[in-house]
Amino acid sequence: MPELSSVCVFCGSNGGADPAYVEAARTVGRGLAERSLRLVYGGGNVGMMGAIADSALAAGGDVVGVIPRQIFDLEIGHSGLSDLRVVGSMHERKALMADLADAFVALPGGIGTFEELFEIYTWAQLGLHRKPLGLLDVAGYYEPLRAMLDHAVDQRFLRPETRAMLAFDESLGALLERFAAWEPPARPRLIDRDAS
Repeated sequence: MPELSSVCVFCGSNGGADPAYVEAARTVGRGLAERSLRLVYGGGNVGMMGAIADSALAAGGDVVGVIPRQIFDLEIGHSGLSDLRVVGSMHERKALMADLADAFVALPGGIGTFEELFEIYTWAQLGLHRKPLGLLDVAGYYEPLRAMLDHAVDQRFLRPETRAMLAFDESLGALLERFAAWEPPARPRLIDRDAS
């Protein structure tokens, strides 16, 4: 795995019910900046997105925001970024964020965070990128998802090696250590022809 220079973070545009979520976003933003890792994120100035960007900037970090025009026009684009890229659609946003990042981390969030995570996870399964991805499990938020993915493996809808592509941890440092040791599968295997 080549050394990381940038990490894309998917997270909520809300702060969530537990103050631990926003605090985790601040910790991740600061942690990336302290490691000289560029933050790539959704470009918003609200909720967890605003918290992660503000903390990275306050720590002297490099931050790139990518936001669709429709959302930018709602006046939630982060005006404090030196690099805010306004794109035409959500599809363009995800593609550009993927191009700009060496790895992906999902913090707690809602349907938009899930959609971004699962699209990038699917691209990894298909071999469209060979970059590590993980979930920062703040206050047990992603425990039900971990159980669901394990159930999908048990039911033979998800291959164990595909399940292993998505790391879970409770700290940024631990996730980055996993990323440093991560080896992408040699070749994706999408269909289990041995399944009965």
